[in-house]
Amino acid sequence: MGRVTARRRVIRIRDGAVNTRPDTLVAEEPLEIRLNGKPLAITMRTPGDDFALAAGFLVSEGVLGRAEELANIVYCAGAKDDGSNTYNVVDVRLAPGVPVPEVSLERNVYTTSSCGLCGKASLDAVRTTARWPVADGPDPVRLSPALLATLPDRLRASQTVFDRTGGLHGAALFTAEGELLDVREDVGRHNAVDKLVGRALREGSLPLSGTVLLVSGRASFELAQKAVMAGIPVLAAVSAPSSLAVDLAVETGMTLVGFLRGSSMNVYAGEERVVLP
Repeated sequence: MGRVTARRRVIRIRDGAVNTRPDTLVAEEPLEIRLNGKPLAITMRTPGDDFALAAGFLVSEGVLGRAEELANIVYCAGAKDDGSNTYNVVDVRLAPGVPVPEVSLERNVYTTSSCGLCGKASLDAVRTTARWPVADGPDPVRLSPALLATLPDRLRASQTVFDRTGGLHGAALFTAEGELLDVREDVGRHNAVDKLVGRALREGSLPLSGTVLLVSGRASFELAQKAVMAGIPVLAAVSAPSSLAVDLAVETGMTLVGFLRGSSMNVYAGEERVVLP
């Protein structure tokens, strides 16, 4: 199976001194996701948690929502000349009776690590109807700015592969009380979130009401959509949100926090969940 990191030769120049040495890089390999044996999408990802990645991807596409809707996920034969498995193709089998998406919903496109929306015909195509409303239950989510300010450092401290490569996005799931539930890393920010959501699906934890999703980069429309599809009420990012991410948060009632750095942050939507001074 592909490894999370790889070694490559690099010429280092530091203050005029030149030397050659091996460098540790994050691995990036394609993953083809098949649905009931039929190719659906290809994404560039960091190997590892591939089954969770595939499951989370199908949650964001509206195909899966509960653990019992998933029959199994298996690796398919790879493409090496010697017949050995590349572990770069997975097949997701739906449980009997679970509707298979129509052909019009299939993307069959190359999804880069920086853009998981390539191939969507229009904005409407990604405004998939969520299974659960992004709403507070019996225990409303209320977050203080002080608690939010602690989350980025806790995510960073849990990014073990980032420490070795400096080249990975991170996504973390917290409770409303700040308890760290899970952390995933990937060369693609959308993949890191899919891995979180897919693990939650397979554990029967969806919807993820009462949780906070923190991402290490910007908050794109796609990440906001993935949060909504998983029933996550709060999305926070250390960088900027896009205008469409803000629009989606407003429409769905999700809290969106951007530029979460130290004690500073911007609340773009859902301010009722943030206990302001």
